[in-house]
Amino acid sequence: MKLQLKNPIVFFDLETTGTNIVTDRIVEIAYHKVSPNGREETKSIRINPEMHIPESSSAIHGIYDADVADCPTFKAVAKEIVRDIEGCDLAGYNSNRFDIPLLAEELLRADIDIDLMKRKFVDVQVVFHKMEQRTLGAAYKFYCDKDLVGAHGAEADTLATYEVLKAQLDRYPELKNDVDFLAKFTTQSNNVDFAGRIVYDDKGEEIINFGKYKGQKVVDVLKNDMGYYGWMMNSDFSLHTKKVLTNIKLRNFNK
Repeated sequence: MKLQLKNPIVFFDLETTGTNIVTDRIVEIAYHKVSPNGREETKSIRINPEMHIPESSSAIHGIYDADVADCPTFKAVAKEIVRDIEGCDLAGYNSNRFDIPLLAEELLRADIDIDLMKRKFVDVQVVFHKMEQRTLGAAYKFYCDKDLVGAHGAEADTLATYEVLKAQLDRYPELKNDVDFLAKFTTQSNNVDFAGRIVYDDKGEEIINFGKYKGQKVVDVLKNDMGYYGWMMNSDFSLHTKKVLTNIKLRNFNK
């Protein structure tokens, strides 16, 4: 089924040095951009993470230190990536939990302040898990009746994810061919930040979601514990979490 789009949508996948969004880095990004007029284009970029790629990660995606030694750093290609995804919704496989948060971290580390939270996110894994409970390789076989050749390569996974979503729309009539619907259907959290350290309550207010202040309003915690903001800013939290906390602090300071 052809996607019905109001905005361009970018399917993307990351290969990385590991699974920690705070400390790990991207070694490859691939994305497939689908425009409302039907135009499609694919790009794949290998990236020097400026750190050793652990052997356990290389064993999965097949990318070793020597393969990226002469590749550009993320900072060198960040503006190109931002231009390519400008005004686009984003889609991926397990992207809401990993790829989007890590991409946001890398952009902030590259001193690019882009508010990805304004985009719509479609996570094809969530559709699959709600409907069938499988992995990407099994999803590709199940929905497209093909074996996923080149699994754990960013481009192969990106294109497979795009094909799977179209096949899911064909299979499930209850799924609307609409990015707004799919974004809501695949959203599993009420996070304010990508890491879920701060969440919205049922009134739309920001709430601390961890530690001794879990369940308390962020504005109350910042007001009652003067050292809390400094502690979070100097601790090992994601850059996006710190950005969100700072925005809340400034918003209330300026009232």
